[in-house]
Amino acid sequence: MRVTSDFFVSALVRRIFGEGGFAAVTKRGAAEAGAVFICVDRLDGSFDLYGPAPQAMFSDLPQGRLFEQVFSRVDHEAVRERLVREARMDPDYWLVDIEARDGRIELPLASDDEPKEDPGAGIFRF
Repeated sequence: MRVTSDFFVSALVRRIFGEGGFAAVTKRGAAEAGAVFICVDRLDGSFDLYGPAPQAMFSDLPQGRLFEQVFSRVDHEAVRERLVREARMDPDYWLVDIEARDGRIELPLASDDEPKEDPGAGIFRF
């Protein structure tokens, strides 16, 4: 069972502040299951954007939330345009802004480096 979006965002903001960083919830979405987007301000005029990893990427659904990097080192206008498009599809998303000069934040990321299982494994026995 996955924690609610409200709980996840609260824990993320608290962790960032606990590590001496700054985070702010700039858009509140649906408390139970709103998609969570994270905008990382690198404090040099560039931004990274992370969004929910598509569930179709996984044969087994993960226990917690996984993210994928949507943009890296783009201007704020590119992030804003992406979020405007997101709002048309799902207006109940969350947006958390985090300041991180080096762009590094600890998020559970979906990795494409994981070995892909053969989708036909176990169907045919030789």
